[in-house]
Amino acid sequence: MIAEGSKSFALASKLFDPLTRERVWMLYAWCRRCDDIADGQVLGGELGERSEPEGRVKAIRVLTKRALDGEPTADIAFDAFGQVASECGITMQMADDVIAGFELDAADWRPRTSADLARYCYHVAGAVGVMMARVMGVSPEDSAVLDRACDLGIAFQLANIARDMDEDDRGGRCYVPQEWLAEEDIEPGQLMKPHHRWEAADMAERLVLRMEKHADAARMGAALLPFRSRWAVLAATNIYTEIGQEVRRRGTRAWDRRVVISKAKKLALTARAFVQAVRNKPRPPEEWPEWERQDILIDVRMTGPIAEPPPPRPLDDA
Repeated sequence: MIAEGSKSFALASKLFDPLTRERVWMLYAWCRRCDDIADGQVLGGELGERSEPEGRVKAIRVLTKRALDGEPTADIAFDAFGQVASECGITMQMADDVIAGFELDAADWRPRTSADLARYCYHVAGAVGVMMARVMGVSPEDSAVLDRACDLGIAFQLANIARDMDEDDRGGRCYVPQEWLAEEDIEPGQLMKPHHRWEAADMAERLVLRMEKHADAARMGAALLPFRSRWAVLAATNIYTEIGQEVRRRGTRAWDRRVVISKAKKLALTARAFVQAVRNKPRPPEEWPEWERQDILIDVRMTGPIAEPPPPRPLDDA
C-alpha cells in the first residue's frame, strides 16, 4: 500500500529500524484505506464514486472503533491499525481527529480563513504526524515533540495542496482559503482557469512559504528522535519540501504536469538527511509558524471540526 500510495514516504520509511518501520507501514495502511473509502479511490488515484459520503465516514469510524476494541474487522488495514494502536498507545481520540478530516470533505467543506486551513491540515495530516510520533516512541507527555510532529504533517499537506490545486479543482474541491481568493479577486470556481494562472501561482507560493515554516519547525523536533527515526523524518521532510519548492519554481506552469521528484533527486535528499541527522544541529526557524497545535486543538475541542460553510462570494454586476 505504501509503495503504491506514496512513493516519497515509502522511500523514507525504509530508513526506520525494522520494528518502527513495520508499525509505520501499518499506520499508513489505515490512513490510506480510510482515504480510499472516503473518496472512492484505489491507493490514492483519481477521485471515484462518492455517493453517500456520510455513510462512508460512519463506516470508517465503526471499523476503527472495532479495531481499537480488538475485534476483527474483515479488513486487514483496520486490523493492522488495531494492532499498532495497542502497541503504541494510539487512542480513539487520536483516530477521531483524523476521521474529522474525512467529515470535512464529506460535508463539502471549504476553508474560509487561514485558521480554517490550519484546522483542515491538522485533521488530515497534522494528527497523523502525532500518531506517527507515538509509533516512534514519543511519550504522550512530550508535547513539544508532538507539536513538531504535527508541524511536519501540516507541512506535507500544504505541499500536497499546492501541487494538487488543479486535480482538486477537477474533483470539485478547493482548499485555498476563500479570503485569499477574495484578495486576488478570483471568482468562485475560477481559480484554475487560464486567465487566473498568475493568481494561482501566487496562491501556491503562499502555501509553500507556510510549508517551509512548518518544515523548519519540524526539524527541531526530529533532533530529539533516535538516529534512524531522525534520519527517516529528515529525509521525508527534505523530499516533501522539495515538492512544494518545485511547484513554486515552476510558477504558472506548475500544473502543466504533475510535480514529481526523480529517484536520483530523492536519493540525494536522503543522503543530505543522513548528514543532517549525524550533525543533529538544526537551525531554529527564522520565523515560527503562526499555527500551533495547541491553539488548533483548543479551537477544535471548543467548536467541533466542522464550521458552517460560508456563502459564495457574489459576482460583481459588471
